[in-house]
Amino acid sequence: MSPVNSVFFINATIDNIVHPDYFYVSGFAGIPHTKYYYVFLCFVYALTVLGNTFVMFVIYSDHCLHSPKYIAVFNLALSDICGSTALVPQLIDTIFFKSHLISFQACLTNMFFVFWFIHMQSFTLTLLSYDRCVAICFPLRYNEIVTKKSMLVITTVLWVIGAVAILIAVIFMTTLSFCKSTVINNYFCDHGTVARLACNDNTPSTVMDWTHPIMILWLPALFITGTYICITRALLKIAAASERFKAMQTCTSHLILVSVFYFPLCLCFALGSAMPPNATIINMSLGTVLPPMLNPIIYSLKTDEFRESIKKLYRRKNIRINVSNK
Repeated sequence: MSPVNSVFFINATIDNIVHPDYFYVSGFAGIPHTKYYYVFLCFVYALTVLGNTFVMFVIYSDHCLHSPKYIAVFNLALSDICGSTALVPQLIDTIFFKSHLISFQACLTNMFFVFWFIHMQSFTLTLLSYDRCVAICFPLRYNEIVTKKSMLVITTVLWVIGAVAILIAVIFMTTLSFCKSTVINNYFCDHGTVARLACNDNTPSTVMDWTHPIMILWLPALFITGTYICITRALLKIAAASERFKAMQTCTSHLILVSVFYFPLCLCFALGSAMPPNATIINMSLGTVLPPMLNPIIYSLKTDEFRESIKKLYRRKNIRINVSNK
């Protein structure tokens, strides 16, 4: 047994299933200049929390933004903050404070929340593509089809679906027996990485490991592709080039976010073992921490409605200050 594994005390449970007291999360071991990368992650996390909190505050404060589209944007900001908080602080604790050990229960908890919020980020980007598709393809019926009530119902259902799917995967993890290595060669408690450490039949977890990329990446990416095919067809029917350009402008921010979120993750899953392990870890980490930071900048601050709301709130604050001074 390796020196790393010798620090673990294995607890036997019923039905001959053994769970380790702790897993060892290797983090970015073996990757050069990682200290600079950790500082970068801290900086990204701080911007993520500040930017998305600001977006949520503006949407909440301005009743003009209480529309179906901005309900989805608010939901994206919320899932971005939660997802980054589930991932980055644990990573910082692992690296800066050398807390590579994580208990079995804490590992499953970390796994649940990280994947739940990644699900929600993906689902919300899909929801925003649906919103843009209806707005461009059926402009006269948009207010009838996409209402605040329907958007709230859809987002609630998506939160529940994501939670149930991940909870099932976590429950399957409790049926696995770990009697060999307890070293997680990743920067968090990744479902697939942990499942491959099991020494008993891990077929249900393997199936879930194949199912989650389909739910998180491939089906949403396919749906988004379909919506933009419909959008492109609708734009080609618009005679005036200026109107066509104006309609397309409303989609550019969303397209950038979709590319930033899906491309790194799809690349990792598509290449699989063909990609070097260190490259996979770096690519996955960038794919999970950068989009939440960029979302407020790309999607919100570049939108005319959102900028007008910021100006309105600023003017309202100045009026209050002037009144209080008098």
